Amino acid sequence: MSADNTGNASPSWLPTDPAFATAAIHSGYIPKDWTYAPVVPSISLSTTFEQDAPAQHRGYEYTRSGNPTRQILEETLAALDKGKHGLVYSSGLAATTNLIAMLNTGDHVICMDDVYGGTGRLFRQMKKSSNINTDFVDLTDLQKVKAAITLNTRMVWIETPTNPILKIVDIAAVSEVVHAFSKDIIVVVDNTFLTSFYQRPLTLGADVVVYSLTKYVNGHSDVLMGAIVTSRDDLKERLAFLQNSLGAVPSPFDCYLVIRSIRTLHVRMPLHMKNAFQIAKFLSAHPQVEKVLHPGLPSHPQHELALKQSSGHSGLISFYVKSPGNSSKFLQNLKVFSLAESLGGYESLAELPFSMTHASVPADLRAKLGITESLVRLSVGLESVEDLIADLDTALKSSLNEPYGNANLNAE
Repeated sequence: MSADNTGNASPSWLPTDPAFATAAIHSGYIPKDWTYAPVVPSISLSTTFEQDAPAQHRGYEYTRSGNPTRQILEETLAALDKGKHGLVYSSGLAATTNLIAMLNTGDHVICMDDVYGGTGRLFRQMKKSSNINTDFVDLTDLQKVKAAITLNTRMVWIETPTNPILKIVDIAAVSEVVHAFSKDIIVVVDNTFLTSFYQRPLTLGADVVVYSLTKYVNGHSDVLMGAIVTSRDDLKERLAFLQNSLGAVPSPFDCYLVIRSIRTLHVRMPLHMKNAFQIAKFLSAHPQVEKVLHPGLPSHPQHELALKQSSGHSGLISFYVKSPGNSSKFLQNLKVFSLAESLGGYESLAELPFSMTHASVPADLRAKLGITESLVRLSVGLESVEDLIADLDTALKSSLNEPYGNANLNAE
């Protein structure tokens, strides 16, 4: 453990990449490559491009197939993940759909059991529509990973940290087990929660990284977008075909907005982490909180793995309200936190996964994972942490109507 700049004990994560800020600001774009050298990339809104002769164009012909603004974003994302190829899509689920579209009828997928509700819903639907079978497995257990692999397995889907229980999967260990069985199995890691600033799955053995850019990478709750990054040329070729043929691409203006946001990612993420860790410690000491889930806390079952695998954590916290039935009332009493789905924006959000983001998860799986009506998920934003803690404290008191002394705001 070390001390942060507030004097509070903080976990000793892996060091962040000292060159990340420069790469985030300058990757994908050189002003002097353009005739008039604009420092900020221009937005190319044209849907079509004039050709010099039939089938002879200057790199772009139709914006679904390629767009200058989109290309800058894709190259930037690839650089930040230490990958070769980046592709962006109209949403995170559109990116997931393109990855699934690489599979064939009868193929088998192993998916982390605790995943974003929309991801699990899509995989379950593929059984009905395409006979692509998915087993939902706790990938924190390597023996379960080994037992789940079959001759028909073509993809392993890792989400780490998971949503909303915040389990940590050992990317390197799972990738090694899977690739030892077959190099043809594609290991995908959803890195939405940590971004390439805190975790780089490709360097740990994964084949593909997938993102909902809607969340931390954009960070302003005003763009819906997804992305895929890989270093494998064969996968890039297949994905580029699907990106063009399925057509779920983002607008040039939205690409511009995400480029803008990436330039400050290295500034935003540490404050998300700092605020969230202080709140996690506060909630851990609160008399009306049963349990707090945060990889930076020693109480987290994969705490040591988190420190070994990543350079930090984002603003995500989940916790259980102690008194049954009060979670809904607590959420409605919040003033600074907004009761809303999604995460990763500059503003703080709170939600009830049981009936909101994970309502589509089968009831038996929700119960097994611990997604109960007492589980609250917080997306801690960039506001003053004192105001956020006061808001949580007031809402807990108001919802329970039980007198008690002030919780220790600096509790370890």
